[in-house]
Amino acid sequence: MLDKTTMHWQKDLAKQYGIHGFCYYHYWFNGKMLLEKPLEIILEDKSIDLPFCMCWANEPWTRAWDGGDKEVIMPQTYGKEEAWEKHFEYLVKFFTDDRYIKVENKPMFVLYRTSNITNCEDMIAYWDKRCKEYGFNGIYIVEEVNSFQNNVCLEKSQGYLEFEPVYTLCHDLGLNGNLRVKTTGLLKKLRKNKAVIQKYDYDYVWKRIITRKREQNGKTPILGAFVDWDNTARKGSNGIVFENMTPEKFQFYLTKQLERCTETSSEFLFINAWNEWAEGTYLEPDKKYGYANLEAIKNAQQNK
Repeated sequence: MLDKTTMHWQKDLAKQYGIHGFCYYHYWFNGKMLLEKPLEIILEDKSIDLPFCMCWANEPWTRAWDGGDKEVIMPQTYGKEEAWEKHFEYLVKFFTDDRYIKVENKPMFVLYRTSNITNCEDMIAYWDKRCKEYGFNGIYIVEEVNSFQNNVCLEKSQGYLEFEPVYTLCHDLGLNGNLRVKTTGLLKKLRKNKAVIQKYDYDYVWKRIITRKREQNGKTPILGAFVDWDNTARKGSNGIVFENMTPEKFQFYLTKQLERCTETSSEFLFINAWNEWAEGTYLEPDKKYGYANLEAIKNAQQNK
């Protein structure tokens, strides 16, 4: 992601198959940053002309990469107004870029774990005020509901994003899915806590997603989608694997989810992900499916 040729290839590929823009993870640890170079390169090179927004992945970095507090590599701490201002001064360079995604003249900024942020409402109010000083109508804060958080918890957020498939896996599997989780737990006990790969049916999880009733605290839902899932490369026998996925099924469920976007007046659909190779959910072409999943996106938009 530091090679401009690769960045242009990704941008052109996304445009070719109907992807409006990218949401980039932003790693900020009270003034310290990690993996910031790709976005800074994009900021400098206006010819990488694809809309983008940012998601603050506000959790500590650990050796397990699970957001926990064991073997912390980089702790996540939160300050007050001085820290908020320092963070805003960095963010506003991106917010004022013409390519940055805005809703009602408000830069969209996604928060990964809002429940972790101390004085979060005050921080948002401060950033909202500062955005107005730059000519915006405020800041458009989106909360993620994911494996860590299943409910909207902020008064000042404008919407929430369903991060799939982990939101459904953790909070909305239904009776059959929960029985499977409990059975996996029992198998671990029988095997004296040895890890057991959790396997889920692609169709079952997707059907839970597309039939869910939506709206939390009157907030606008931003619907989520996913390509596939297999994180055993990263987690080994502690991993999660989806079975029975095909690009044709991905296209079918994506079409349904796009239809639900129309029903819920959701302007965006977030797909997990462009290049999460370690989680086994990615749109970039590979040897197995080639460009089929990208074709599925293009076809789904034409079919809805």
